[in-house]
Amino acid sequence: MLEDHFPPQCANVLGVKVSAVNLKAAVDLADRWIQSKRCCGYVCAAGVHGVMEALRDCDLRQDLNNAVINVPDGMPMTWIGRLQGFLAMDRVFGPDLMLAMCRLSVERGYRNFLYGGKAGVAEVLGETLQNRFPGLHVVGTYTPPFRSLTQKEEHDVLLKVQESRPDILWVGMSTPKQDRFMAQYANYLRVPLMFGVGAAFDFHTGSIRDCSVWVKRAGLQWLHRLIQDPKHLWRRYLRNNPAFLWHIALQLSGLRRYDFQLQTGPDEAPQLDRPPRN
Repeated sequence: MLEDHFPPQCANVLGVKVSAVNLKAAVDLADRWIQSKRCCGYVCAAGVHGVMEALRDCDLRQDLNNAVINVPDGMPMTWIGRLQGFLAMDRVFGPDLMLAMCRLSVERGYRNFLYGGKAGVAEVLGETLQNRFPGLHVVGTYTPPFRSLTQKEEHDVLLKVQESRPDILWVGMSTPKQDRFMAQYANYLRVPLMFGVGAAFDFHTGSIRDCSVWVKRAGLQWLHRLIQDPKHLWRRYLRNNPAFLWHIALQLSGLRRYDFQLQTGPDEAPQLDRPPRN
């Protein structure tokens, strides 16, 4: 029964539900969801940046907490989850999740759609993934503008998705933009499962260099990213990292509670002819 697996157990990280999964468990849950023929789910990737943005924005926190799976995309999420008793919980890096799901897609015949990236990136990514996984179905791509979609663009995306009939729609945008996009458009696009994988588009097309496994396990990938792109990332890390340490110390010490919001799951969300405007 699908209800035996959803919603998955989760850790509480400053009021954000972070699924107590590892890569294998996340892929298994995603596979079960798609196989069930249910619709309109989405998968978020929770890291320090997303959690801190959600702490400041209750609407975003609800978007994250409404996700079918909210994978721990960062070692701090994993460490906190283990402190809360989820000993099998481990980091699920967005680019790794994408590769694992592409491998599964070949086995299952799942159809994949790529949404995001700069001009031409989605097309290059599609070719790269198909070369790496022969038999992978990449049935469409779309490069959105760096702003909200117009009504015509919304209609164009909907037609393209309807014609290609994907089982999985990959969203390669920045956090929290991709999380808001998936929450807003899930019931509009009617794809079984959407994945927000952020920089995975750039990782797999070579625009961003990956780091050593030990750097990831030490929770220092943010520093590796900062060295590559200090102009765009220094403010984010300066704003979020010290604040995260302060708030998580308050939570773990019991000096402050960070409760989940009441929320409506994706299956209970109203069906819309077109997405609501922010």
